[in-house]
Amino acid sequence: MFQKKISKTKLKRHLRMKTNPELVETIKLASKSAPWQAIAKRLAASTRKQSSVNLMEIDKKTTAGDTVIILGKVLGFGELTKKVRICALSMSHSAKEKLKNTKSEGVSVLDEIKKNPKAEGIKIIQ
Repeated sequence: MFQKKISKTKLKRHLRMKTNPELVETIKLASKSAPWQAIAKRLAASTRKQSSVNLMEIDKKTTAGDTVIILGKVLGFGELTKKVRICALSMSHSAKEKLKNTKSEGVSVLDEIKKNPKAEGIKIIQ
């Protein structure tokens, strides 16, 4: 989906280099579920491959009621005009404030994996 196939052994090796405990737990949980494995492999890669996405870009690529996965950080540039559910590794303070204004929900990727183990109805934005 995102990159070449990576073995589970190589995934575990990449996991040992991560220092963020929430990210480690997210990768472990995602790698156990088949629909989330591509996301686990992407998160286990270098942090340089994680993306930063502005609210303006999320607004352009979504419709009302969508669940969006951001494999990186959500930034607060632009406005969000629809109510969407954004799952990201992190969010800027201004992005959180703008989400509150539109009554949108911002959660971590870990929470989404726990709530939606079959990865149904998600849209990935890079």
